[in-house]
This record gives sequence, structure tokens and C-alpha cells, in this order.
Amino acid sequence: MIEPDKRKAIYLLHQEGMGVREIARSLKISPNTVTTIIAQKGEMPQSVRKDKTKIDPDLLARLYGECQGRAQRIYEKLTEEEDVSVAYSTLTQILREQGLGKNPSKRSHREPDKAGEEMQHDTSPYRVRFGTRSVLVQGSLIYFRYSKIRYLKFYRFFNRFRMKCFFHEALTHWGYAAEFCIIDNTNLARLRGTGKNAVIVAEMEQFARQYGFTFACHEKGHANRKAGNERGFYTVETNFFPGRSFETLEDMNRQAFEWATLRSANRPTGKTRLIPSVAFEYEKSYLKKLPPYIEPPYLVHERGTDQYGYASLDGNFYWIPGTKRHDVKMLEYSDHLKIYHNRKLLGHYLLPADGIKNEVIFPEGGPRPSRRPTQRKKPTAREEKILRSLGKTLDDYLDFAVPQSGKPKHRFIRELFGLYRKVAPTVFIRAVERAHKYRITDIATIENIVILKLTDGDFNVPTPEIDQDYLNRDTYIEGCFADEADLSIYDEMEDEDG
Repeated sequence: MIEPDKRKAIYLLHQEGMGVREIARSLKISPNTVTTIIAQKGEMPQSVRKDKTKIDPDLLARLYGECQGRAQRIYEKLTEEEDVSVAYSTLTQILREQGLGKNPSKRSHREPDKAGEEMQHDTSPYRVRFGTRSVLVQGSLIYFRYSKIRYLKFYRFFNRFRMKCFFHEALTHWGYAAEFCIIDNTNLARLRGTGKNAVIVAEMEQFARQYGFTFACHEKGHANRKAGNERGFYTVETNFFPGRSFETLEDMNRQAFEWATLRSANRPTGKTRLIPSVAFEYEKSYLKKLPPYIEPPYLVHERGTDQYGYASLDGNFYWIPGTKRHDVKMLEYSDHLKIYHNRKLLGHYLLPADGIKNEVIFPEGGPRPSRRPTQRKKPTAREEKILRSLGKTLDDYLDFAVPQSGKPKHRFIRELFGLYRKVAPTVFIRAVERAHKYRITDIATIENIVILKLTDGDFNVPTPEIDQDYLNRDTYIEGCFADEADLSIYDEMEDEDG
């Protein structure tokens, strides 16, 4: 904007005969501006501002209720039905002024980044592929707000015990903890209440005290209070998942550890181009250093042992050396298991990989068991795979005859597989084809069909291939010079049977 005195000077110079370009060059303004000021004779233009748009508050409140608070729909009804001329941006401003829009007082305010003061934790579900299988996993992410350092791990399910294991693994990896950990109003750590009125579960409060921090819930509806963690999950979706493939959960966590602690930690972030690992080194002096040793979280399971010395947990069987068959106490950690009896350690076991069930596990460095547990399940996946590989006839019959689950399914497959092992494949396939035609699922009836096929003689027994080179084998030549075997005992047996 050109000041009034400067405008008058431009007009006087023009009256004295100075050209427009010379005036513009000397005063360092645009020639077009000089021309406009001369046309206005050096006077300030009189701009008249339109009166502020006014809308009847009662009308606005009524439309707000009818349109369920949707500003776009309110705008349409005002301009089309009520004949009110108003800009959309003006309408949204009036709605906020009258308290009909989102209440600005409920928005979470900006918290300053203070070194050593805050870390944030949250979880997020993801649908991923392990090889050819699609599975649901829960991503757990902890984030130091000042240094932007992160730790990421995935679980099949996430409960209070998994939450403890994750915090122990992450914080012991970094060796430090902030004063507060901001979480949402999750029941994993919160007993009751929300926000500043939230009461933390005594178990989780005691757990956090070991590491020197305190859980704090954000206000209800203020998820952006932990925006750094939310942004971290967005980075996971846009930077970690694209271009990566996973075979197992262990493979996924291995890549997540490398991505979070190496790649992401040493990459500049944000407009400030801050490097998290460098900022974390500075923040360490403000953080709380963890004690040299903290007992990892564990779950206690009371179990009995069977006659062969096995105790079961989560579908797997753990063998306990010795001859005594007493009750034991199993301590389940994040990646291993310890079994005690009367405070005496009986064995240390590694937990099986994700998804492995019905396995026999023996202690590290100990002897291997000679017997299998009595309650171990006996799956029939191998037998079913062999039967289906015989052709479409068996594949279609199994789809028809096999029960969906339970003991009848496994019993039927085992009996059918046993019949397959006793009969020539051609006879077996033709018998199964006939059973499928007449919708027969009884194994005894299928055996009768096999006998019928054999007695009819409408099939050719395949001639076995004999390798004629057996005449040149050392064992055959050696047998030629040996004494003949006495087979008279079998003749006596035939006489007795006769």
C-alpha cells in the first residue's frame, strides 16, 4: 500500500513535468501504480467494505439439527431454499462463532518437545501375507517424542502380558526411559476413568515403576495428543510394508527391528532434518537410565505331568527329565520357558516358532525323550495329502466323504489310508470311484467293494519289474555256494493245517 504523502509527491512530480517511467524508477515502484495514482490525483481511494453477513441464529440452529451438523448440506439449504447469499468459508466461521461446529476448546493443545520428558505407545492392526497366507497381526510401537527414536514389533495378539514383554524388550534395548508414557484409554493399562482422571491398574503401575516411568492417558477424543506415534504408524504403512515380503512372524519382526533401530533411526526426519539416533545421544542425559538388571515379565502356569513326563502348554508338550511325575510350575517368558518344582529348576526350554502346535519340546542341553505324550494329537495331513495325490477321483471323494473336523475326520482318513496301503492302487481307485458313485462312506463297505473287484478278476495285476542284473550281485553269487535252507518245517505245518 502506498502512503498518502508518497501519493501526493508522485502527483506533484507529474505536474512538474516528470515522466511516468522516471518517477517509477526514482521511487522504485511499478509504472502502472504511478499511472493509477496520477489518475486518482494523489488521493487515497475510498474503499467501501461490505457489511458482515448476518444469518438468523435460530434459522442456523434449526438447519444444523436437520442436517446433523453437516456444513456442506447447511450451505446448500441456505443458498437454495432460504435464499441466503453467503460464502461457504463465511458459513463455517459463523458456525464456529455460534458454537455449532467443533468446539475449539476441546482440541488438544500443542505440547512442547522437552528432552527426557515423554514417550508414546500405541498399537495398530494390519493384514499381511506370510508366504501365501493372509494373517492379521498387531503392530506395537514405542516412540521417544524429543529424539523421534522408535521401536517396532508385531504380535499375533496383544494383551497385557505382551504389552509388558514389549516394553521390557524396547526399553532394555535403548537402556533408557522417559518420565511419562502417553497411551490411549486402553484397558490393558487403565483400570477406570479417562484422561487425567484415569486410574492405572496397580499391576501395570508397579511394572512401570521398575523402569522409572509413569503411564498417562490422553483425554478422550484427543488421539492427536500422541500424534508422533500416529505418524509413526503412517510411516510403517508407507515405508516399511511397501516392497517387503514376509515368510513368518519371526522374519517380519527381524525386518521390523532392523528398519526401526537402524534405517529409521539414522535417517533425517521432518522439516528440521533431525537424525533420531543423534538426537537420542543428546537426550540420554535427560532420560532415566535403567538398572543393570530388571527381571523380564513372565506368566505362571500350574501343570501336571503325564505318565511319560510331559506337561502341556498352548498346544505343545514339554518333556521333564527324571522319573517323578509331580505337578510343576511353568514360567512363560516372551521367548522361552522355565519349569520348576519346589523352587528347583527342572529345565529351560525355547518357545516354538509362531503357529507351531502339537510339538514335543525337550530342555536345552538335556536328553531326548524316548516316548511320546499320551495326549498328543495325531494329525492326518500327511495321509490326506498322499491320498489326494492319487488323482481327481480320490480328491473328489475326500471332498465328499471327509468330515470337516474332529476325531471322525482323522479316523476316516487313517482307515482309508490303511486300505490304500494294503491294496493295489488300480483296484483301490476303482473301488473308491464306485463308493463315490453310490455315496458310500463306510470303510467296511469299501473293503467289500475291493473284494468284489478282486473276485471278478476284471483287472490286471501289474507285473513287477525285475532287474536282471541281480545275477551279477556279490550277495547273489555268495548265496550260490551256501548250503540250501531246510524248509521241511513248513511242510509239517501244511500237513497239520490239512
